[in-house]
Amino acid sequence: MKAIEIRNKYLEFFKKHGHAVIPSAPLIPENDPSVLFTTAGMQPLVPYLLGEKHPEGTRLTDYQKCLRTNDIDEVGDNRHLTYFEMLGNWSLGDYFKEEAVAMSFEFLTKELGIPVEKLSVTCFAGDEDCQRDNITADCWRKAGIPEDRIYFFGKEDNWWIAGEEGPCGPDTEMFYDTGKPKCSENCNPSCGCGKYVEIWNNVFMEFFKTKDGKYTKLKQHNVDTGLGLERMTMLLEGKQTPFDTELFKPVMDKLLELAQIDDIASRRIVAEHLRASMMIILDGGLPSNVDRGYILRRLIRRMVRHLRKLQIDLNELSKLIELNIETLKEMYPDLLKNKERIKSVIIEEKDKFEKTLERGEREFNKIVNKLRNEGKDLISGQDLFTLYETYGFPPEVTADLAKEQKLSIDSSEFDRLFKEHQEKSRIGSEQKFKGGLSGSGEMETKYHTATHLLNAALKVVIGKDVHQKGSNITPERMRFDFSCDHKLTDEEKQKVETLVNEWIKQAIPVTVEEMKKEEALKSGAECMFIEKYPDIVTVYSIGTVSKELCGGPHVKNTSELGTFKIKKEEASSAGVRRIKAILE
Repeated sequence: MKAIEIRNKYLEFFKKHGHAVIPSAPLIPENDPSVLFTTAGMQPLVPYLLGEKHPEGTRLTDYQKCLRTNDIDEVGDNRHLTYFEMLGNWSLGDYFKEEAVAMSFEFLTKELGIPVEKLSVTCFAGDEDCQRDNITADCWRKAGIPEDRIYFFGKEDNWWIAGEEGPCGPDTEMFYDTGKPKCSENCNPSCGCGKYVEIWNNVFMEFFKTKDGKYTKLKQHNVDTGLGLERMTMLLEGKQTPFDTELFKPVMDKLLELAQIDDIASRRIVAEHLRASMMIILDGGLPSNVDRGYILRRLIRRMVRHLRKLQIDLNELSKLIELNIETLKEMYPDLLKNKERIKSVIIEEKDKFEKTLERGEREFNKIVNKLRNEGKDLISGQDLFTLYETYGFPPEVTADLAKEQKLSIDSSEFDRLFKEHQEKSRIGSEQKFKGGLSGSGEMETKYHTATHLLNAALKVVIGKDVHQKGSNITPERMRFDFSCDHKLTDEEKQKVETLVNEWIKQAIPVTVEEMKKEEALKSGAECMFIEKYPDIVTVYSIGTVSKELCGGPHVKNTSELGTFKIKKEEASSAGVRRIKAILE
């Protein structure tokens, strides 16, 4: 069964069961400093899981584009992906365990046709914080899972929470039996031998965990589920890896045809990183030296290096992009519309890196030869740092090459030397989902509102063609990317700053209303990625100064913001400028 069929069956099934189908949020979260990318289906729904009313109701379903950065170095094996699609359904204080389990069982066995004997499930075993989840186990028995395929495990396997505090609860996981023999008498779904593959997870959010480790009952019980599309496609198509499915096979086959050396790990890296890079660019991402832009740059660079390792002419990259778009256009029609932009971003980055790669590899080989002559197998942190600082050679590429040469690297010395660069260029990449459910604090809320005023001021000073291209907010500062074809003059920056502060002094009320998306656009409301918003949207207005579609949160009045000060204005990428500012 093709991936698009599984996705459509899922959405249609839950639609029949009273769920509103909502659009996938962009891969790049707006104004969320806790993550670089959308990493899970529930992430865009955080406010509603905390009790805020969702305009589409209490039953929701969607497919969500996700990207996780912690496994980049593992891509190349038979299972790891950075980009993937998560199918999900949610109950926001509506149904709970019994109905969630019944629907999951019905979808797997009736809609997907998975034999019951292929399914095993796990439930929470209980501890001092929460009793054994016999209710969910009884639901599975009632649905049709026999007793000997219902397992109980502790918090490590069957409990879910995002971050250190927030809504949490026991979960139940569904596993597909691949038919492989048991690795031992005790082989079960918690085993990593490959016999059992997790396919779906239902989280029952019924508790709130505080920072001091206490659990209290939530007023609103939620159900949050996640089903990995690539993994399910692999299993239903009877394939050994995601790279054997129709999602990757055309590109994998083409790479094999073009390669002078058959290296399946390199082919997987190229195919996976190409798809991930295309999806990031599709949602507005651009290569840079910081945050998510650095991740995109890293993906493209790693892909280019492995194309060279396969001895594939880098001019073939354009055709590989076109082939991938042709392969994925049914699932992501916007790829076709944005083909030229995607090609230009990737190829421009490839061209930049090609020279760096050639020069850096030459210097790396000199270091290797020197070590071999000295009978050593450790690359010093100083050598790593020199390759980066002097030749622009990324440390992760050096580490990759060292691994291939069976050499070790002195990462502790490198980390010490590279600390400032690392904090600057990769800040936040280790945070992933920490604090994802904690909401925005007072300063983040103020900065969020300030981005709206800055956007409006830029339109007045620079021109109406200025549009927001991205933003990042922390409690200490705001960063705002916008379309502009020139470096701002000192006079322009001063005018923008003055205008924002005038609006703050005017004590303008900030109002919010819900309306149909079409009405919002007709009223002049602005937003990024309009196609990603549901039919009913939230519109924030700051008097007559600003009107934008936005998820919030915002202050009630501009007078709460203090004094706005621009600290820096610089290039972010081609045609995009960046302002860093603070509120005092």
